[in-house]
This record gives sequence, C-alpha cells and structure tokens, in this order.
Amino acid sequence: MSGVHSGPGLRPWRDGDDLRLLEVWPDAETPQAAAFRAALRPDDDAPWSRTLVAEDSGVPVAAGTVYESALHPERLWAYVEVAPDRRGEGLGRALLERLRTEAAGAPSGVQALRTKAAPGSTGERFARAAGLGPVQDSRVVRVEAGALPLQPMREHADGTPAQAVEDLATGSVELTRVLWDFYRSVHAWDEPADLPVGRVNQLFLSDAAHAFGAVVLRNGVGPGERGRISAFAVSYRPVELDGAPGAPEPAEDAVAHVLLGWAPGDAAAGPALEQLLALLAHHHPVQFQVDGSMEPLTEVVENLLAAGVATVVETSVVLAEDAVGG
Repeated sequence: MSGVHSGPGLRPWRDGDDLRLLEVWPDAETPQAAAFRAALRPDDDAPWSRTLVAEDSGVPVAAGTVYESALHPERLWAYVEVAPDRRGEGLGRALLERLRTEAAGAPSGVQALRTKAAPGSTGERFARAAGLGPVQDSRVVRVEAGALPLQPMREHADGTPAQAVEDLATGSVELTRVLWDFYRSVHAWDEPADLPVGRVNQLFLSDAAHAFGAVVLRNGVGPGERGRISAFAVSYRPVELDGAPGAPEPAEDAVAHVLLGWAPGDAAAGPALEQLLALLAHHHPVQFQVDGSMEPLTEVVENLLAAGVATVVETSVVLAEDAVGG
C-alpha cells in the first residue's frame, strides 16, 4: 500500500482526534456521514461502542466505529471513513476487519452489522463490497407552508363531531403506546427491542429526545366518546436550540421536523394522515421521514409528489447483514 509500508497503524480513538481528522477530511459528503461522524468517540461499555483510528506517520487519516443500539439490538451500527486521497489503499478494509474483531468480544454477542448511506455514495459502495445488502430505503420529505388545503373534520348525521384534533402532552401513556405499536409495525425488518412504556417515552417523547410537542387526530368521536388515535405527529426541537438556557421557541416560519405515524390496523389511517399533514403544514413547512415499510404514509407521499406539493430533500438506504443469534 502506498505510504503505509508496514500496514495501517490502528489505535483506539483519543480526545482531539475529531479536530485532527478534520484537517484531512473534507466536509461530510452526505447527511448520513455527518451523523455518523458524531458517533466517533472514546470506547464505552454502556452502551457498548468501539472506535478506531488509522494513522500514517502519526497523522490520523481514517476512522471507524461500531456500536450497539438500544432500539435495535440484533445488529451493531458500523461506519468507516477514509480521507479521499487515501482511499483504495486498504485502510477501510483494515479498519472494518479490526472492528469486526472488536465486535466479536461485545457482551451482547451480537456481531451482525448495519449502516446507513446515501444511494450511490462512497459509503454505499463500501458497505456492499463488505457484504452488506440493502434492507430498507428512506426519504425525508418536505411540504411547504399552505401547500395543502385544510380538510374539514367529519361529522355524524346529526352534525356532532366524528373526528377531533387534540394536542397531547408528550408524557401521554396513550400516545406512547400508539407510537410504539407503530414503530414496531414498520420495523419488522430490524426487530426492535422489547422495551417498557417508560423507556419508549424517554427515547421518543422526552426532553432528552428533543421532543417539542404532539398532536393527534382521533376518529370515533361521539357523545361521551373521546375516540381513538388514528394518526399522530410528534415535533422535535432543532438540536442547536435544545438544552440552552432561555433557548428561543422555533421561529414561526421555521421548518417543523416531525415524526408522522398512525395506529397499526386502523383502516382510517391514510385519510387521517392526510388531514393531519394539511393541518401541520397550514402555516409553516413540515419535514418528515418515510420508509419503504410505511405503506399508508408512502401512499400519501406519492400522491403529494405527483401533485407537485412535496419534495424529497434526502434519500437513504440501510444496508445490513443477516442478524444471527442477536
């Protein structure tokens, strides 16, 4: 290998390596790479993670990490990045091989890997060459403010409401359970952990998760009947605003980043998602993720894209190995 005479020198991550790597790495090529760069950190055992750096003459030129996921325990997340002028020398393969060795000693016993990349990117090509295959596609979709007409709530024959829109506290047990049922139903391809309601709330609806608010659309409303949640949206505060004393509220015209979901098995989920999305996007733009497994939402998105009232701002592919013994 050119410039690496005795093979790459690999060592654990040290504080300051992020700054040193930025001297040889350009800006992140994709949003996925930027997110994974944030996961490069010193080794830890709670949750378990290992990060390695490849050096040439004492200069860091590549890094890679492998770590457990509290949500999806059957596979480990993995990421490798090499400075552009050092690619093709085997540094990435060497890092991945050592990371696999580290993973073999993980307490969970899980060794299968997964990663996320932009379609057609260097990261996807590397993952495929390493034996990982595509298991899920994902899009981030944006709907501009006022792009969708508001849809009236349905009524019973006597004129009383049959539907209702309600703001719910993010601590709502009802919302947490519907969200978790939804999440499990659309992630059968990467089986989620068996988590208690409190832990689910921490991961999706807490201040630590940057959850900002929640709104639900209920069907089956009637006299003395609160109705059932058919669709929900959880909004998330931009990370740069979260946690700072006196952090301002998001600007009125700021993009609302939301998690859109529905109650699995609810025949009214599709129309409810359309109604809720029109309401959310009435005054400000809305951005949300839709995976290939999210059939009702995918149908809504395809209709919006065909009508020219939505745009795809990011695409991703999750690549993974078969989960065995996890």
